Amino acid sequence: MSKTVLIAGASRGIGLEFAVQYAAEGWRVIACCRSPEQARGWLPADVDVQALDVTDPESVAALGWHLDDEPLDLLICNAGVFGPDTGSFAAPGDAAFDEVMHTNVLGPMRLIQVLAPCVAQAKGVIAVLSSKMGSIYETSGADALAYRCSKAASNMVVKAAANEYGPQGATVIALHPGWVRTEMGGPNALVGVSESVEGLRQVIADAGADDNGCFLDYTGRNLSW
Repeated sequence: MSKTVLIAGASRGIGLEFAVQYAAEGWRVIACCRSPEQARGWLPADVDVQALDVTDPESVAALGWHLDDEPLDLLICNAGVFGPDTGSFAAPGDAAFDEVMHTNVLGPMRLIQVLAPCVAQAKGVIAVLSSKMGSIYETSGADALAYRCSKAASNMVVKAAANEYGPQGATVIALHPGWVRTEMGGPNALVGVSESVEGLRQVIADAGADDNGCFLDYTGRNLSW
């Protein structure tokens, strides 16, 4: 029997590549995004495309209702925004801060709360796409302040979720994909999207109970919080 993966934020970049690669491996792929009609043309024909706005609690609840407690082998929380980048230490405006935090932090909170029981039922993995820019230990700059803070906060979401759902059978991990050549990462990034996702998929495949609550990059290296 094929495994099932649900990907939040699957219409472009890393999320889209996850959908393409898992579909090619024979997985049942549920690709979620805000504009499913637009994304349909970019995704393999056998992918189940569902509408999802992680900033809207009713949209997240509707997805949970649609799944109807279906077991999930893998949940990938990839939906995210970068927000403003002034190149130096600068507080964002209220609207920009709210958008980044609601998407990058509250979004994974809501998704995990609704869907973690489905993952635990399958003894599966919850993977939250984080970033080394959210590592307090490794921070060496002051740019993209809202994004950095959001990823540090999403790492706490992972640790808390690992404490809650690890004993129920799920493995919850935070993943750094590398600096990837996507719309968000830009053309000068060091890692191709295909290479990043191939590495992330191997890290996910290797993840077990001992990795619950860990922060890993796409090569499998443990990162400091």
